[in-house]
Amino acid sequence: MRVAFVSLYPEQRRSDGATRRARRVAEQLAARGHDVVFLCAQWWDGPLDAFEQNGVEYVAVCETPSVRTFASKLPFALRRAAPDVIHASDSPPSQVVAAKTAARVLRVPIVVDWWAARENDSDRMRSRAAKSASRVLAPSRMVKTDVREHGVPAEAVSVVPESVDVDLVREAGVDARADLVYARRLDEHANVESFLLALAELRDRDWRAAVVGDGPERDAAVQTATDLRIDDRVTFLGDLAPEEFVPILRGAHVFAQTATVEPFPRGLLWALACGCVGIVEYQARSSAHELVENCERGARVTSPQELADEVVAAAGHERASINEAFADYDHDAVMRSYERVYEAERDEFGLF
Repeated sequence: MRVAFVSLYPEQRRSDGATRRARRVAEQLAARGHDVVFLCAQWWDGPLDAFEQNGVEYVAVCETPSVRTFASKLPFALRRAAPDVIHASDSPPSQVVAAKTAARVLRVPIVVDWWAARENDSDRMRSRAAKSASRVLAPSRMVKTDVREHGVPAEAVSVVPESVDVDLVREAGVDARADLVYARRLDEHANVESFLLALAELRDRDWRAAVVGDGPERDAAVQTATDLRIDDRVTFLGDLAPEEFVPILRGAHVFAQTATVEPFPRGLLWALACGCVGIVEYQARSSAHELVENCERGARVTSPQELADEVVAAAGHERASINEAFADYDHDAVMRSYERVYEAERDEFGLF
């Protein structure tokens, strides 16, 4: 199947949850034998109009990121690409509306992967984008609710979660440097302070903690740990590749999820698959609580004090280095979900 991804911003230009998801899905589809072309703003050096990386052909629709230019040129680029399915990221929404124009001419479906609004995305245009899709994909039930608020019926939205490499979890070693772990990009939504405040409540107990991730709020988090006098027991490890991250999770006992905005908490998913007890601080704009619903090794809290209490209660769970209950989130299983969606939408257009 030939799949055309549409995203003005590829991860190589702007790394966030939406662009990382688009890149992972594109590369994994290519690895499964699909013909994948990624239409975007040019991110590579030189005069080439196209560039291949990890099995994905990137095609420059415009040289520099321009919402208006990208939208105006996109229908022509899609016609040249001649895909069987168009897979568009939801932001900027004008790219979805423009892709719909080409989809009508090409008589192919357009699947929109919904994540979150970016600055300057208007509600009116996001509603147009949502209604332009043949099908909308959401990473969580929370995001599905967001899509429905734009007037899209429930039956037109499918939940396709993020995925992890379960084989890596099974085969990785165990690094026991930390009992408790927090992991996420340290930005204005990270709320790592809740994790650190909970640790401070437990300073009389024996524990070691690690914070994985980097970002503009890292220095503030380090200072908070110092102010709380727990900096000698909290290690800030920065960004880690999965091959480094997974052994630490397999050696840990508790993973804390406290971010205030999270369309899908992939760090928490890794941790649960690695056998950690997942403790989620409920936040209105986070879907993290969905992963621990009906999960024996999970709990939901509403404050740092409750988080601290649940850390103590987690001692009642035996340590584990894998949880096979999360095998359904493996890359292959989730990729099959994408493939089923593509095939079903192609059937609707009578191409089989």
